[in-house]
Amino acid sequence: QVQLAESGGRLVQAGDSLRLSCAASGRSFISYAMGWFRQAPAKEREFVAAISWSGNSTFYAAPVKGRFTISRDNARNTGFLQMNSLKPEDTAVYYCAAGPLVRSSRNEYDYWGQGTQVTVSS
Repeated sequence: QVQLAESGGRLVQAGDSLRLSCAASGRSFISYAMGWFRQAPAKEREFVAAISWSGNSTFYAAPVKGRFTISRDNARNTGFLQMNSLKPEDTAVYYCAAGPLVRSSRNEYDYWGQGTQVTVSS
């Protein structure tokens, strides 16, 4: 079992930057790829970014590519999502997830955090 806890979400202005963290505990975090997903009100949960267990491979959804950066620190069992040039349409609950492979499908992830709210005002 892996337990995940997101933090860092808050209300920001359009154009601001924000860094989300995902703290892992339980089984070895290094064994898993990590993904970030988000869910806006009345919308499906969607893929944002993913990173391999080593950090050498990353993958981004088109709406965030070039603005968001996913990273991880395996020594600290923590993952990060750096979000720059935030837009109102980035408003959502952001979730981190752990799974065996770098994938964009939420069905490929075995463990999920509870989410952290990011609100971007215009």
